[in-house]
Amino acid sequence: MKKQDALEKWGNYQGSQMKPADFDTFWQEAKEEVEALGLRYELKAIDFPSNVVEAFELSFMGVGQAKIVCQLVQPKNIAKKLPVILQFHGYHVDAGDWSEKVSLAAEGMIVVAMDVRGQGGLSQDTLQTTGGTLKGHLIRGLEEGPKKLFYRAVFQDVYQLSRIVGAMPEVDNQQMISYGVSQGGALAFVCAALCPTISKTFVQYPFLSDYREAYRLEVTSSAYEELAYWFRYRDPLHKKEEQVFATLDYIDVQYFASFIQADVVWAMALEDHTCHPKTQFAVFNQLKSQKQLLYYPEYGHEYLPQFSDEMRKVLLKEGVI
Repeated sequence: MKKQDALEKWGNYQGSQMKPADFDTFWQEAKEEVEALGLRYELKAIDFPSNVVEAFELSFMGVGQAKIVCQLVQPKNIAKKLPVILQFHGYHVDAGDWSEKVSLAAEGMIVVAMDVRGQGGLSQDTLQTTGGTLKGHLIRGLEEGPKKLFYRAVFQDVYQLSRIVGAMPEVDNQQMISYGVSQGGALAFVCAALCPTISKTFVQYPFLSDYREAYRLEVTSSAYEELAYWFRYRDPLHKKEEQVFATLDYIDVQYFASFIQADVVWAMALEDHTCHPKTQFAVFNQLKSQKQLLYYPEYGHEYLPQFSDEMRKVLLKEGVI
């Protein structure tokens, strides 16, 4: 019933349709900026108690000379190239416990989880901006234009991670997967968009989509509340409203949908007031690749049971594990 209601409301919704004319060029230039960094990285062994896997801290230099730190967990005694899954975490937090990566690593995958710069983990935020920086990363750099946006740098980190991991001698770069939840869902999606060797992406209720509509949808009780904060204190008369949203369009994941070649498995919680289903349909409906949408009618922005089991089934069916 709730699924049908959602489809009737938003099943054909195509988002704000305000993609910048130079969006593709903007991101091609951002990728070239990353490619100029080369593929240098460091691996440091971690003393992790396990009979089946070994763990490493993977670090590399991102744009702006920021050190980006990741967890890497892989099977012991690798004898052939292995599939890899790139994992991304939710807003504010970090890559989580090392033990969370053991299950897939024990199945013969290399698991890599990136700490987003400047959030709960070890990655550095070196971005220097003017204007307000309180309340969140979505508005960081907003007043200086799209090239200074915090998430431009994060998306570039994601691309650099995919390049580095894809070039590792142990990795089968024809079997690269991305996965994430909320902010991590957006980053997994962007990873698949910027890195065409990603063959499959698993996302749960992604953040960073359809900002104009998110602003209209109970913004102060959502993940987009910092937009309301910015207007309240930086532009109370909304004289710069169009400029603000035109800038954010460059980091709106709905406009990355046309880049996606990977298969997409998407989980949507229909009681989600943090990343509203409508903002998610804006992205999902624009996808042209093979896609599957799993509905959770009674769930909000929270742990979604059985999704990891469904993901494992897909990986097994596709011969990844």
